[in-house]
Amino acid sequence: MSAIVVEARKLSKRYKDVLALDSVDLKFEENRIYGLLGRNGAGKSTLMSILTSQAFPTSGEALVFGGSAYENDAVLSRMCFIRESQKYPDDFKPKHAFKSAALFYRNWDQDFADRLAAEFRLPVDRRIKKLSRGQLSAVGVIIGLASRAEVTFFDEPYLGLDAVARQLFYDHLVADYARHPRTIVLSSHLIDEVSMLLEHVVVIDGGRIIIDDDAENIRGSAVVVSGTAELVDGFLAGRTVLHRETLGSLASVTMEGVFSAQERREAQELGLGLSPVSLQHLIVRKTMGDAEWSAKPAEKPVDEAMEVPR
Repeated sequence: MSAIVVEARKLSKRYKDVLALDSVDLKFEENRIYGLLGRNGAGKSTLMSILTSQAFPTSGEALVFGGSAYENDAVLSRMCFIRESQKYPDDFKPKHAFKSAALFYRNWDQDFADRLAAEFRLPVDRRIKKLSRGQLSAVGVIIGLASRAEVTFFDEPYLGLDAVARQLFYDHLVADYARHPRTIVLSSHLIDEVSMLLEHVVVIDGGRIIIDDDAENIRGSAVVVSGTAELVDGFLAGRTVLHRETLGSLASVTMEGVFSAQERREAQELGLGLSPVSLQHLIVRKTMGDAEWSAKPAEKPVDEAMEVPR
């Protein structure tokens, strides 16, 4: 088993009447790419801020390399936290930000930072406060990549990048991770874009961890069943339904779980369609708060003419 480099133990954070984190237990292993996913306000940024000692928990414990990161240079120099709202001194230029990073991060690669700046078309001699949102995002992702910190958190700093620049970021992250393995945690709303990068997925909702599993296991953990509503309901009796949509006599149901080969043959014989569920689709269904259908066992229809609730 790989070494644990980051750990949260019963971590809670309260802001007045808001419980942002609710007794979170979490472990990040060395040399893996994690996705920390969830809706706005779910607690992602709060969790990362506490793990990197940018904020303090109300209760619980956050450990990095087995100790607290707070005022601990030995830990902080091995960890990088890049967020969208990164702040820099008013008179700083990107080249100043990179020079400061070189002094702080023990594995800093200036040649790599220079190459990235050229590819992102970043004006390194322009004052940071004069940069566009996309250029400011580029400063952050370059520091995050070129730091080669053993643990690197990206709290959506790449949202300001256009599609081409984001793809550059993803390509460089994967290539450099292959050459220099480390623990990378990506927080993102662009789930479809980052899904193929992720080795492990953590989903937080309402301050609680609701999914913590390898990405491959999650991708195969749900199925969309479509067809005549009566046949779909009968076939899914007793199964956990995450979401359903109906149009006239037809139904499309997202079901949590897997089917055996025999069950797939039965579905085919009934004329039902079975479709895989993308990571984004699954997370949306798990966190959308559909009170009537979320995580609800399907029931057998008791009457052919029963109305199926939406």
